[in-house]
This record gives sequence, C-alpha cells and structure tokens, in this order.
Amino acid sequence: MRQTAATVVLPSFQHLRASEISEKGPGEVVTVADRRSEEVLTAGLLDLLPGSVVVGEEAVAADPAVLRRVAGDAPAWIVDPIDGTANYASGRTPFCVMVALVEEGQPVGAWIYDPIDDLMGHAIAGGGAFLNDQRVEPATPLPTAEIRGIAPATYYPADLRAKVTNGKRRLGEVTGGQHCAGREYLDLIARKQQFTMFWRTWPWDHAPGALLVREAGGVVRRLDGADYAVSPDPGEGLLAAADEQTWQAVAGALIP
Repeated sequence: MRQTAATVVLPSFQHLRASEISEKGPGEVVTVADRRSEEVLTAGLLDLLPGSVVVGEEAVAADPAVLRRVAGDAPAWIVDPIDGTANYASGRTPFCVMVALVEEGQPVGAWIYDPIDDLMGHAIAGGGAFLNDQRVEPATPLPTAEIRGIAPATYYPADLRAKVTNGKRRLGEVTGGQHCAGREYLDLIARKQQFTMFWRTWPWDHAPGALLVREAGGVVRRLDGADYAVSPDPGEGLLAAADEQTWQAVAGALIP
C-alpha cells in the first residue's frame, strides 16, 4: 500500500488533468489514479495470497457482479484504491488507501493508509489495532455532553436527518465529516472523535474501518443495532463508536 501510494497516488495528486477525471455516477468522480492504484494493489494482493479474490471499488463499478465475490468461499480482499476521491480530484486532503481481508463475511485483516500524513492503521482479528507501530488502547467513555463525532446528513432520509439535527444538541461537537471514511476511522481510533455515522455502506468504505474499531475496543453496528458484516447487499446506515457506552449514547441521541 505504501509503495502504491508513493508510485501511483501521490505523483498525480494536484497534477491531474481535466481529462483524467470523470464521473462514474451522480455526484461521484473517478480518476486515472484510482484505476491504476486498484490495478497495482490487485496484482500484489493476489500474489500475496494465492487462491484469494479481489473486490475493488472500480472493478465493481465496471461489473457489479464482482461484488458477489465477498460471499464466496475464497478469502476476499476488499480494496478502496483512493478513499476520498472527490477530495483527491480537487487537490484537497484527506484521502486514504484502504484494504481489508474478509473471510465468511467478517473482516480478519485491515489496513488504512493516509499517505499525506504517512499514517497507517492496521489490525488482524484478535490481535489488536495499531496506528503505525503503536497499539491502540481501549477508550475511556466520556459523558454524553462531551462526545464528539461525525454525522453528515447529506444522504440521510428525512426522519433520520431530523433526528440528527435535533439530537446532536445532546452531544458535544457534531460535524459533517471530511468526505473520507478512511480518515474518519483513523481519527476514531486515534481518539480525536468518539463516533462516526454513515448512510452509504459499501464494503470498501467500511470493512477495513470496522475491524480497526473493533480491535481498538469499539463497536460498529447498523442503525438497528445489528453487528456490521460484509455482504453483497451493502445496506444503509452504520454507526461506529469508540466503546459500547458511547454507541448507546449516540444511538439514543441520533437514531429514530
């Protein structure tokens, strides 16, 4: 991941031509660096674990059937070649490179790399979470009024948007996010915030972060309280919190 960031992602940052940026869906852009990063990561990961498969964001955009590989018998690498593409394409930060290894619907390995800050979050199931080489210790719960986090209402349905608008007054600072799920997960395990909430839940955006948060003593659940699992049906709505007490407090304030 570091090598791909150094040789593919960073050289194009703030140097993309207009012809190298295109729209792949309403409000979603993709760059030549996204596609090349995914190609390089895919080749390297398949060499690293023979018999595995890769589910990359750009591969799924080209062929939605690729997403079904996450439910197959083979170990599946989930790849987000550049998370925060809108930031990246505009010459802004943050953006990250993200990879997760999934077996039977559960992330068993996770890596999130911010190449600008040279910050790597990584975890193996049962082995704890790390920021670079420093183990992340379990969080100490804060009083509800001091909880900080992210709840961007852009994609929320009306009832959830209304509850977030009213309920965030019960918490501390609640912002709209950085448009980069990977960085938000890194900030969560770094204890810069206590929760982050999402509506869109594609596997490449959340499989790596879910394992990192859990291995750091946190909780990642759907808005109905079900534990997050990787599925070909991405579903909607996700709340990640630094600990159980915080998850319950935030859910009570923000979820209808």
